[in-house]
Amino acid sequence: MDDIIQGGHVKDLNNDLNQFVGIYKAIYQGNETTLYITKVEDKLVKIPNKSYYTDALVIRYTVKNSSGAVLQDIQNSTQSDFCSISSFPQENAVVLHYPGTNCGVGSGRVFLFKINSTQLSWEYRPNGSIFLDKSIECPGNPDTKVYLPVTKDLIFTKQ
Repeated sequence: MDDIIQGGHVKDLNNDLNQFVGIYKAIYQGNETTLYITKVEDKLVKIPNKSYYTDALVIRYTVKNSSGAVLQDIQNSTQSDFCSISSFPQENAVVLHYPGTNCGVGSGRVFLFKINSTQLSWEYRPNGSIFLDKSIECPGNPDTKVYLPVTKDLIFTKQ
């Protein structure tokens, strides 16, 4: 996004992002993941030396185990950092930045591919991150487990 001017706007003029909007579910290794995908217009993006606005997909989610107990729930989070960073309309694909769980554990990229009107293919590629001293780098002993499915070609079905 080097060619975007300070304070500029990147618009989804062809509504390419709309095809991903909705509620989707998948089961992976016994856990049910529900994605709540919305489109946000004019989301503020701040990068070093520049900020601009863009239309983006934002994902919130819940993960439950096979007994229905909630393992992780960011459905009502006010954060909008799990969001699209680029789209490839010709491939029906979008790339999202996932900021990770507590202390950024599991941050990386999620790739979504629209298969048809009711299915998405999911690929999650976390960055490798380790703590040299967790008590200093991630104080308070928060949950740093990554509950999202770390896999490729997982099919999510629209609800």
